[in-house]
Order: sequence, then structure tokens, then C-alpha cells
Amino acid sequence: MLNEKLHLYIEGLVHERNSLLTEMEQYATAHNIPIMELTGIETMLQLLRIHRSKKILEVGTAIGYSALRMAYGIPETHIVTIERDEERIQLAKEFIGRSGLAQQITLIEGDALDAAEAVSSHAPFDAIFIDAAKGQYKKFFEIYSNNLCDGGMIITDNVLFKGLVAESEIESKRTRNLVKKIDEFNRWLMDHPDFDSVILPVGDGVAVSKKRGERK
Repeated sequence: MLNEKLHLYIEGLVHERNSLLTEMEQYATAHNIPIMELTGIETMLQLLRIHRSKKILEVGTAIGYSALRMAYGIPETHIVTIERDEERIQLAKEFIGRSGLAQQITLIEGDALDAAEAVSSHAPFDAIFIDAAKGQYKKFFEIYSNNLCDGGMIITDNVLFKGLVAESEIESKRTRNLVKKIDEFNRWLMDHPDFDSVILPVGDGVAVSKKRGERK
């Protein structure tokens, strides 16, 4: 109960978003479209500010909410974002067009597992944000970490998956298999020889991985 109260307290301190972002939040809720939780995205934005990221790759655009949060929150940055769902692509284009920030966002249409060549023309990136199919996190990380600058940062959302990664018994086989993949990704990530990683218990769990760069 205390944790829930603290969670609501922290959310209550976050500044109100503008009318377009609020509309997008309401649309996502009404149509069951997953967007990053408020405390998670505020944490990510602050990390990107501290890191002074100028060019960001986002794997998983959805309706463009997190791309616009980054564009509004870090005006000097440019975001390259990938989405495969045609309906969500059209919605993202509409919302981005209405924002007046289209010059800050490049939308690549296609499956992130097949978009490496298109993305590479925009590389290198200071930061990468992974928020797409959770069962493919390891593949996304392996594909796009090659486009990251030395000292760059990769942020991965939903790595605690509503706390289910800590549960020993899960009734749904589909959910159990997905949780297994997320847990395997988390363990693989924490042991990765090229990254220093930490998992933050904010939002739905946010993993922050900093590329070590060449050792002298």
C-alpha cells in the first residue's frame, strides 16, 4: 500500500503534458495500445538529458508517443524510429505531423528485425531505446548495438513485466514463455562483456546499459 501511495505521489509531481500528448495518452488507454509508463518515461528522459544524447534510435514507434516525448523533452535531439504495424504508422504520422516536430523525427516503416540496413544510414547513435516485441529483445539488442557510439546508452523498457519475472508460478503458458524470454534477456544483459547495465524498478522496469568502449 505504501509503495502504491509513493508511486501515485511521484506521478503527481510530474508536470502536466501538453494537450497533444494528453490526447495520445487517452487514445492509448482507450485502444489498449502500450505506451511507456509515466515514471519510466520521465526517468528515461532525464537519463538522456544527463547523457546529452543528440541522436536516438527507437525500436518500436507504436503511435509515436515516446518519440514525441523525447522530441519535446530534448529539443536538440533527432529520433530515428522503427514501426511495422501499418495502422500505428498512420497514427504516428498524424500525431507527429500535428506536433510541429516532424523535422526531429525520422520514421522507418518495416519490421525492426529486417531494418538494419535502413537504420545504418543514420548511424551512429548516442542512445537506443528498445520498446517493441519483448520476446525479441535480445535480437534487437544484438542487431542495433552495432550502431551505437562508444560510451553510448541502450534503454530497454518492460524488463520486469508487471513483476512477473520474479514469480515462480504463472498459469498462462503464453505469458510464462514470454516471461522466461524476458528473464533470459535480463540475465544475458547483466553478463554482457561490452556493457555495464542496471535494472531500475520504475514504470514496468527499465534496463539501462552503457557501452564500455575500447579498453586501453
